Amino acid sequence: MNQASFSRRNALKIMGCQAAVSLCGCGGIVPEGTKRPNFVVILCDDLGYGDPGCYGHPYIQTPAIDRLAAEGMRLTDCYAGAPVCSPSRAAMLTGRTPHRTGVYDYIPGHGYGGKGPVYAGMHLQREEITAASLLRDAGYDTCHVGKWHLASKFNDPAEPQPGDHGFNHWFSTYSNAQPSHRNPDNFVRNGEELGELDGYSAELCAAEAADWLTRLRDKTKPFCLFAWLHEPHEPIATRERFMAPYKGHPEAIYYGNVSQIDYAAGQILDTLDSMGIRDNTLIMFTSDNGPETLNRYQGANRSFGSPKPLRGMKLHMYEGGIRVPGILSWPGIIVPGQVSDTPVSATDVLPTLCDLAGIPTPDDRPIDGTSLASFIRSGSITREIPLYWRYDIALSQPFGVAMRHNDFKILADPGLSVFELYNLRDDPEERFDLAAAAPDVLADMRNRLVPLHTEIDREGPEWPTA
Repeated sequence: MNQASFSRRNALKIMGCQAAVSLCGCGGIVPEGTKRPNFVVILCDDLGYGDPGCYGHPYIQTPAIDRLAAEGMRLTDCYAGAPVCSPSRAAMLTGRTPHRTGVYDYIPGHGYGGKGPVYAGMHLQREEITAASLLRDAGYDTCHVGKWHLASKFNDPAEPQPGDHGFNHWFSTYSNAQPSHRNPDNFVRNGEELGELDGYSAELCAAEAADWLTRLRDKTKPFCLFAWLHEPHEPIATRERFMAPYKGHPEAIYYGNVSQIDYAAGQILDTLDSMGIRDNTLIMFTSDNGPETLNRYQGANRSFGSPKPLRGMKLHMYEGGIRVPGILSWPGIIVPGQVSDTPVSATDVLPTLCDLAGIPTPDDRPIDGTSLASFIRSGSITREIPLYWRYDIALSQPFGVAMRHNDFKILADPGLSVFELYNLRDDPEERFDLAAAAPDVLADMRNRLVPLHTEIDREGPEWPTA
């Protein structure tokens, strides 16, 4: 189909509701008398939309992730909170568009440089309310393992650490595993620096998670585990046995790195299975943004992540920067083998966990996400605030702002004067800009975007805040 005929056909469309997908055969979320559910959120770092086997990669083997999808729901339209790491994590924890929280970009810290604006002292502020703190205060035991990247001063009381944001137990790093995924030397457990550890980061995180689940946690309480794995962020380092299936491929170290993630995820799943608690545990699997695009490393240690079939990568406002793999699994509640094209976002994590745990969400600040409880029950979502992203130094310039409402996505420059418009249902690859062909739709989207953008921009703090 050529662009002209595509544009004529789509100019006649209106923004309709998403088709409902039936997820649950029962009327309620859980049977009466069932204990409050447990939660496990597995977050990868720079895993591309097209990297897992169940998302169509022709070579990478991810049997545990594929099994999780087969046992639950694979999301085709799952979104990170931002096209870069720190803001995306802030969105997941707070349920808020990260610009509201002041986490505008990756957070530079001790010994960590990079390009782009440097916001002195940027971190997730104490005033922000996280899913972990709400659950902890409501009687949950909580744990974080892996990459934190929400403080410029890590393991320093000058800024809040994982424990200050609701995690009773934490085994975390400031940002990337250093010097690489192999034998990292920058893990901290509950404030204690651990020095060099023997092994690979994903395996170490999975082992810590298993130890906490089986031995350390308070078993009288329901639990929430956030496993934020470092892989496949550069520089890549992979155990030999995970590379073996890809011998001969120039990308073998990257392909094996994704399989290394899969193994770690499988270890967490196996631990839950061995404890007999999977049926009362909602598991979410996703990524913090699209695959790496800067090519900072050469040779085998660089990323070969795939956004296919999407346009753009990490740091882009096109779909490849923000649309990521997403899986929901809850045996006995979510019917296995489901595939949904309903848009879901990292900002939905906080309201979802609160809703399912019977905890009210904060009412003294905007919460941009939407509870997925009704989605789990009936496949429907009523989203009051459209999905919105902002990243002022996006590589898909001039577009540092994006919003999705139903099937349509609008891209805008920071001044909201230059626009592109796409129908993602018919054109997920964002090949055909409809801004000229569908002026009524563009006007509707712009009228939704402008007040939302203005409100969010007004709330974002300036750094330093003191």
